[in-house]
Amino acid sequence: MNLLRGAIRKYAWGSRTAIAEFTGRPSPTANPEAELWLGAHPGDSAYLAGEVGERSLLDVIAADPQGQLGEATRTRFGDALPFLAKVLAADEPLSLQAHPSAQQAVQGFELENHLGIPVTAATRNYRDRSHKPEIIVALGQFEALAGFRAAARSAEFMRALSVPELAPFITLLKDQSDADGLRALFTTWITFPQPDLDVLVPSVLDGAINYLRSKETAFLAEAKTILELGERYPGDAGVLAAMLLNRITLAPGEAIYLPAGNLHAYLHGVGFEVMANSDNVLRGGLTPKHVDVPELLRVLDFTPTDDAPILPRVLHDGMELVYDTPAPEFAVSLLQLGAEHVGREIDAPAEHAGPQILLAIEGAVRVHAGADAVTLRRGESAWVAADDGPVRLHADQPARLFRVTVGI
Repeated sequence: MNLLRGAIRKYAWGSRTAIAEFTGRPSPTANPEAELWLGAHPGDSAYLAGEVGERSLLDVIAADPQGQLGEATRTRFGDALPFLAKVLAADEPLSLQAHPSAQQAVQGFELENHLGIPVTAATRNYRDRSHKPEIIVALGQFEALAGFRAAARSAEFMRALSVPELAPFITLLKDQSDADGLRALFTTWITFPQPDLDVLVPSVLDGAINYLRSKETAFLAEAKTILELGERYPGDAGVLAAMLLNRITLAPGEAIYLPAGNLHAYLHGVGFEVMANSDNVLRGGLTPKHVDVPELLRVLDFTPTDDAPILPRVLHDGMELVYDTPAPEFAVSLLQLGAEHVGREIDAPAEHAGPQILLAIEGAVRVHAGADAVTLRRGESAWVAADDGPVRLHADQPARLFRVTVGI
């Protein structure tokens, strides 16, 4: 077991304060910090602290896959860590995006290889052969758009904006089944000529302003989001697409699970994100980055969903809260050491045979695994190799830490 130093990714939508303060560094930072990667991704590996200095977790696993990953993980996923954990901090909205299924990822990767598109090219959609299911658990209030909602509800929102130019699109949405209507309308908007977008998007923004002035509250969050996105990305089709998605506010500890084909955009907040170890993203707007509309349409799932399928069940198992997801690559839980656990050494529940990453988010915890022990304070993390044995915990005050393992 070793302390783990994450790799900081700097993107324009990140925060100058959130990750720095979470990890106990000076704030504000010179540049926005968007993500803290805790894993062994080839694009940016975390590092293990040791007596002879730091070592890349990617290199450590490559040198000893059996000891680090364990036989069961290697049998299922080969000699690579199957999951990637991140702390994500969004001060501005992320791009409208979706991720492919496992089959779509393989097909897309092989096609782009055949076309000779470099893996590092800005126009590349598929940088690996893996799908990318993911979960994000809110560390504070977290705002997001996720999943197509029922067509009738989206039509109701558009009518509430009182924008005459939306009338034919409301009809298009109503005249078919939900999934077909959503596909037809989204496809129409995402392929709209720019001159038409330059007329329709401002009209929708005016409608949102008038709605907010009316003091109506049924679509308050949705109207504010449309305005925010329209100000940041004028004339962008993603502003229109946002009217078709669930607008979700997570309280701390609540989560969103995003399977393949789920159109989403994180808007604001800090969260703990875990995903399959992949970097495959299909973007649909709200970004200056590469947008591939035909490929996005190929992977999208237009089946409407309400909050329930998006928000995973949280199962209570003693001191552990388990976020129930079907992803085979990862399992995420929150270990809570309350007053009844303080001052004594206890076993972490439901021990796993594979590797683990631990991240403290409150208090301080002394973690014992094998012959090693480390103290984790808020913002600090540890790598527990498969051959490190059972994990035991000791805290002198209430504490909480996330645990990521390989899924069942």
